[in-house]
Amino acid sequence: MKRVAASVVLAALVLSQPSAAGTICSVIADPATGAALVSEGDCDVRATPASTFKVALAIMGFEAGVLSDAHAPNWPFRKGYPDWGGAAWRQPTDPTAWMKHSVVWYSQQIASRLGTDTLTRQGRAFSYGNADFTGDPGKANGLERSWIASSLQISPNEQVAFLARLVSRTLPVSREAMDKTAAIVEQRDLASGWTIHGKTGSAYPRRADGTFDRARGWGWYVGWAERDGRSVVFARLDQDESVRKGSPGLRTRDALIADWERLAAAFTH
Repeated sequence: MKRVAASVVLAALVLSQPSAAGTICSVIADPATGAALVSEGDCDVRATPASTFKVALAIMGFEAGVLSDAHAPNWPFRKGYPDWGGAAWRQPTDPTAWMKHSVVWYSQQIASRLGTDTLTRQGRAFSYGNADFTGDPGKANGLERSWIASSLQISPNEQVAFLARLVSRTLPVSREAMDKTAAIVEQRDLASGWTIHGKTGSAYPRRADGTFDRARGWGWYVGWAERDGRSVVFARLDQDESVRKGSPGLRTRDALIADWERLAAAFTH
């Protein structure tokens, strides 16, 4: 698994930048007990999970046999697939590349093979937010975008509750499906000794006319962290307050990592 070193200098730079996003919630919990160790902001508000749903979708895919291992299936890109993510989305893609580059069309292929009934049944079994995979009203597009600014909604507290069951391997699926999913989530090593496994998510609110509000982008970063034999689960949800370049999810990830030592100080000595 690829390891990405987190730079102290980068963290300092992130902290020094003027914020154009508001943090809705930062929550860290103990996966063994479910108890919140840190809870800042409104952690019960639901929002679209966007690409953080890939963690749950990977578990479903491995459990159903749609996904085999970190490098299979390797599906080709086809004309007409979403490709706004750039060149990385226009390549043959396996589960590792899907998770790393957040490839939307690969998610859609998994979802279409699982079907709405399986997604709903597993979503409910995972207590994954509202487990609503119907998609946009009247559009019949749940298998294409229910998790992207559409019907599926989840709160930060629900994110960490789901992740706690993944980390403790207590979701109602095989341990193999959970192990294979955990293995493809990106990992970062911090100078302080923490190893962070996390997934970003980005989406924009949909207006009544069907357009997207680019000034109010949601950014997620969710996952788990380990140090000295201890594990915690976390979720951070931000929302932009103005139009900004780049991905809200990547900015949220960088902000959470830059803030990690402050947050961790609340439950470490």
